Amino acid sequence: MINSLSIIFPTFNEVSRLNHLFKKIKKFNSYKNIEFIFVNDGSTDHSLNEIKKFKKENPQKKIKIITYKKNCGKGYALKKGILKAKNNWLLTMDVDLSVNFSQIKKWEKKYLNKNYDIYFGSRLLKNSVVNAILIRKVIGYFFNIILRSILQFDLSKIEDTQCGFKLYKKNVGKTISKNLHEKGYIHDIELLVLIEKYNFRFKELPVKWTHKKGSKVNIFYDSLIMFKNLIKIKKKYNI
Repeated sequence: MINSLSIIFPTFNEVSRLNHLFKKIKKFNSYKNIEFIFVNDGSTDHSLNEIKKFKKENPQKKIKIITYKKNCGKGYALKKGILKAKNNWLLTMDVDLSVNFSQIKKWEKKYLNKNYDIYFGSRLLKNSVVNAILIRKVIGYFFNIILRSILQFDLSKIEDTQCGFKLYKKNVGKTISKNLHEKGYIHDIELLVLIEKYNFRFKELPVKWTHKKGSKVNIFYDSLIMFKNLIKIKKKYNI
């Protein structure tokens, strides 16, 4: 079903994780037509240099680099990457490989069909295998409660809004990204609003997800920012 694939990695100060990712990319040969898009979201470490070096040393791989100096946020980075992608299917995933490459082949064999435009990875489905520390589980639980209490919007069709492993048909991903304004972590919520607006069909699928150390999320500061931006989305779309 997937004849060509673009994989987008939002990247901000990930130098300690890149070597592991590069090794996995070298071994990932499941599709003949595949491109890897790194969006360097204003990194201040050596992430950009490492990505450039990897690209130079692996000319057989289709690697694109998008870079800019100011850190704008994960949502903005994903938008830039999706708009640059060329292939028929677009996959967004995190550099830490909390969900591994092998997941996409498992999805394709078991779940993908012509009835849906977007597939969301979900850590909360019955068939998902999740290795998470307690604090992440607690934060996720309370985020879902707050999310559903703030937005008067039908969220009954989705369990996990924040998993970074998402697969789009090309035209669907680009339509959403062109209209996406939220730059930070809460972009996933605006994404759902736009899916509803354009009547795109989406489905949650199980994942094998493993917590990785070194998260850039500040539990208290980022939680306040996400709460503030939820209110903005509520007002913007009158939901």
